[in-house]
Amino acid sequence: MNTIAIIGAMPSELTDIREILGLGEIKHISGFDFYINERNGRTVINACCGIAKVNAALCTQVLIDNFHPDCVINTGIAGGMNSAVKVCDIVISTEVLPHDLDLHFLKDYPPYCGVFKADDMLIDIAENVCKEFDVKSFRGRIVSGETFVSSNEAKNAILEKFDPYAVDMESAAVGHCCYLNKLPYVSVRCISDNADDEGAMSFEEFEKIAAKRVAEIVLRMAELL
Repeated sequence: MNTIAIIGAMPSELTDIREILGLGEIKHISGFDFYINERNGRTVINACCGIAKVNAALCTQVLIDNFHPDCVINTGIAGGMNSAVKVCDIVISTEVLPHDLDLHFLKDYPPYCGVFKADDMLIDIAENVCKEFDVKSFRGRIVSGETFVSSNEAKNAILEKFDPYAVDMESAAVGHCCYLNKLPYVSVRCISDNADDEGAMSFEEFEKIAAKRVAEIVLRMAELL
């Protein structure tokens, strides 16, 4: 792969990536800043899309239209949902979908798909990098919605309906865009909280640690693609 795109929702999720890659070239398009670097013979483009699905979808499509990447990696932090997943573990998406929308509206109308599969090769590479770094990782479903899940009640409702490994606010939108553009995609998320009644407190404590961990993994993935 010659061009690799990395998308994060918050500046903190890209701080370590940008420090390692260096400033490079910056292009401002449609309200987004795209950082372009050459690394080990590949072009690596990273962008901060902003929080939630609309921002993520817009940024992904603008990036695809203007830079034609060979794959997209969605990176950042997420709330843990499966009981086996702990703070600072990695969840690698096998598939992504929204948890706050009746999937009937996606499956029975365009795009006639409500669950967006991640790319098998990208999943394998992410998992191998986690093993290389001795970081515990899980393959599983990631769900996204327009809210920060931080209560036991909300968490349990999502678990009962979707049985995900992690919850965030962007992965489903990035995966949706990549599906429509027939582009390989994976979301690699480091758990910053357990999406429960203590979620907000845990998020504040572990956000930077989790963001740094996943940044190292994603950059190593870019070297191997």
